[in-house]
Amino acid sequence: MMPARKPDLAGIYRRLRKRFGFLDWWPGDTSDEIVIGAILTQQTSWKNVEKAIANLKKARKLNLRAIASTDTRTLERLIRPSGFYRQKSRRLKHVSTYICNNYGGLDALFNKGRGALREELLSLHGIGKETADSIALYAAGKPLFVIDAYTRRAMHRIDPGVPDDAEYDSLQEYFQGNLKADVALYQDFHAQFVELGKRYCKAKPVCAGCPLTGMCAYGKCAESIKPVSRPNV
Repeated sequence: MMPARKPDLAGIYRRLRKRFGFLDWWPGDTSDEIVIGAILTQQTSWKNVEKAIANLKKARKLNLRAIASTDTRTLERLIRPSGFYRQKSRRLKHVSTYICNNYGGLDALFNKGRGALREELLSLHGIGKETADSIALYAAGKPLFVIDAYTRRAMHRIDPGVPDDAEYDSLQEYFQGNLKADVALYQDFHAQFVELGKRYCKAKPVCAGCPLTGMCAYGKCAESIKPVSRPNV
């Protein structure tokens, strides 16, 4: 549930955009690459995913059809830098095989409406809400706001009335209900939260210099308990 006093999303976005600029996220030259990256980035950093992507690219297997026809051991070796490589290789094989066998590629799948596409992605083994929405937003161009750990953490600190374990759908509905359904806006706003989380809103927050100073309840609290320097007497 969202609190009665709701955070100013437009104001948050303006401040983040002013500080970080347009971030042009998600990296990937093709829709296939974005889908593969969305699965590989589960439970790991993007730096590790980049190594796995580079391996797949060098082996000419950075597309769903190639992954569907690659043996599991070879795939495990190529994506090992991403962590949980056995689990992820099975997920990649399953998703790639399903899409290739049922649709012949992503174009036909992505012709589905936003809701139907999300529902079908969620039906696939190993695809949770964050992964499904990342694929829908960045690869298919559907206006679905991605809720990740950075977004939850920042929103909770901005307004403690937002639970730090806020239900995914509830928080997503709040964003989508208070922002226009614009793919570019959703992509950039999500990227802004990622950048905020990396630079300032870390597990151990760095409030000094944060672009949301003055808007964030946690930051105001941290500011109020700063020790006051006293002159020597």
